[in-house]
Amino acid sequence: MMSRYAAADALRAALLSSAALAGLLSTDTLAQAVHSLPTISVTAGPDDGALLSGDGLGGAGLAARRVSTGDTAALLRGLAGVSLNGNGGVSSLPALNGLGADRVNVLVDGAPIAPACPNQMNPALSAIAPTRVSKVEVLAGITPVSAGGDSLSGTISVESAPPVFAAPGEAPHTEGKLSAFYRSNGRGATGAAEAAVADDSFSLGYNGSWSRAGNYKAGNGQTVRSTLYNVQDNAVTFGARRDGHQVTLQGGIQTMPYQGFPTQRMDLTDNHSAFINGRYEGAFDWGTLDARANWRRTRHTMNFLEDKGGTAKGGMPMDTLTTDAGYSVKATLPLSARDTLRIGNEFRHTGLDDWWDPVAGSMMMGPLTYWNVKGGTRNRVGTFAEWEANWSPEWTTLLGARNDVVWMDAGAVQPYSWQNPIGMGMMAMANPDAADARAFNARGHARTDVNFDVTALVRHTPSDTSAIEAGYARKTRSPNLYERYAWGTGGMSSSMNGWFGDANGYVGNPDLKPEVANTVSTTLSLHDATHKAWEVKLTPYYTYVQNFIDVERIGTLSNGFVKLRFANHDAVLVGANLSAASRVYEDEDIGAFRLSGVVGWVHGRNLDTGDALYHMMPLNALLTMEHRLGGWSSAVEVQATARKERVEAARNEPKTPGYALVNLRTGYEWGNVRIDAGVENLLDQHYYLPLGGVAYADYRAGGSGGTVGALPGAGRSFMAGVTVKF
Repeated sequence: MMSRYAAADALRAALLSSAALAGLLSTDTLAQAVHSLPTISVTAGPDDGALLSGDGLGGAGLAARRVSTGDTAALLRGLAGVSLNGNGGVSSLPALNGLGADRVNVLVDGAPIAPACPNQMNPALSAIAPTRVSKVEVLAGITPVSAGGDSLSGTISVESAPPVFAAPGEAPHTEGKLSAFYRSNGRGATGAAEAAVADDSFSLGYNGSWSRAGNYKAGNGQTVRSTLYNVQDNAVTFGARRDGHQVTLQGGIQTMPYQGFPTQRMDLTDNHSAFINGRYEGAFDWGTLDARANWRRTRHTMNFLEDKGGTAKGGMPMDTLTTDAGYSVKATLPLSARDTLRIGNEFRHTGLDDWWDPVAGSMMMGPLTYWNVKGGTRNRVGTFAEWEANWSPEWTTLLGARNDVVWMDAGAVQPYSWQNPIGMGMMAMANPDAADARAFNARGHARTDVNFDVTALVRHTPSDTSAIEAGYARKTRSPNLYERYAWGTGGMSSSMNGWFGDANGYVGNPDLKPEVANTVSTTLSLHDATHKAWEVKLTPYYTYVQNFIDVERIGTLSNGFVKLRFANHDAVLVGANLSAASRVYEDEDIGAFRLSGVVGWVHGRNLDTGDALYHMMPLNALLTMEHRLGGWSSAVEVQATARKERVEAARNEPKTPGYALVNLRTGYEWGNVRIDAGVENLLDQHYYLPLGGVAYADYRAGGSGGTVGALPGAGRSFMAGVTVKF
């Protein structure tokens, strides 16, 4: 159980992307598909000539976005309906239409990756470096059942590059790429290398990267503690193909020596993950078959980094060991010119051990090992069928049903001590962990959820300049292992659980029911006949969630923080995404100009308490002017966010003022060389992240004047990068 790691990851998401902004695609094949039905949606590429195929996310392109971040989740910034909940420097948690963390089905090379940490310091997107990302697809809201289950808000699928093959009859093919990036704020640096050798039947490739950064500075010059990180990522890919059949095997190791978490009580002090994936793709007379299998093992350690200001001797070591394994099989059968049937089955297993070793000389943290979750298991079997019908050039429908059965269990636990420490007086009496452990062990832990999803979509295209889609989806998610089985209600033990960035304490609830989200949404699209000159999209949506897993207060911690227990409530979310793009001007001598923009708004409310839902992004907009001339591509971004006034009182969520940021990017590519440069937060604005949580690290170290406020965003940062292909 204490071994460092082994290997794992696989499976695939045949996804589409959601109500996204025109021009949010990348020259490096980062793609966001148009929100649409599966077979009539397109994953636009850089050479298809469509307005939507532009130069990348928010006009920056994947190459430029890699220069600006070491966080794969940040590649999604600027997509309609997407927001990022703050976490560590490479561990942001994406949300779709206001629902984030486990409510989003995040797939890395087709496989979900369960949290291997009570604070979700290693979420799925942190398992793949930005330099290894080849394609991103986002599908928000009305999600086809074939795109996955056990989620509420949609699917994000991130894929690494597929195997490279030589053309039939071509001599053996070799290629490679070296990249280096630098960011001034935090002195962030990234280096990456790729290499491949292949003939027309077999392929072998390598991709490796290393990225590190120190603490960043806010716009007022303040150093924001616990924002540093260091991560190394290595993967090898083997491919073989013949006569319409292809097999891909991939394995890799990721090492993260440290990552600070400015909103958490703990930091990541070691993280090792190893994976193996396998994929088979085949074409037959009756249709196509896509099968994937995955295995991943993650060993995770938390403690206090130096700038957190920890005082306890030896700190507080916390360890987690997680194993993910599973498979998925999906068949696509064209039944007729009108009808297409998709059927599939998948199995997902997660095993979790979470323990905290005793600290020598500590009366509170010893003499036993504290077991937060012991022998936790979460198994899921999902089966779906989906029928798509193209009734005419004007009408297309999609109808799908899905069943997911989730089995969960956990073993007996223990506190640091079954007895009160001698001489601790009232402090010992106030610590209920021993009684909590006895009560937890005395009851049964096994739970079985039988969940059903339904999706119904219709698309009407009355003319070559307009289209409208409307749909309904019933999506279901069962609790994760921490939501059900984190048992300690003591001040210290509860405050070690929680991925919300609020420094509060969280306690699990074995009796939680699965969340059921009922969503209705429509998308109106207006555009020119060629999709090359202009387009406007509006997507309003309404989601009613039964048994929404929110919280209820059960006590207080020191310094104003509170203890919360996960509890089912009913909730409602209503919002809209607006995106538009237009080709402004084009001339052979001065180049092409394009203007694009995206606006998002969401409002969430707990119907039982009347409180606002946590981490709702206020009204926000991104406006981008792009310019292209030959090998040059440049962009000016204006990012504006309104004041966050509606906050969740139960968690003491901080309010944040509105702000506007200006970002500049440019890149030049000639032959096999590309150079990128840019400035983020050009005016060095001091602002606070609406979804960033609280600046707990600064508070703990005494740098916030004794009060806990919202986390400041990064100040001005100059960026530069170079990529050489050979």
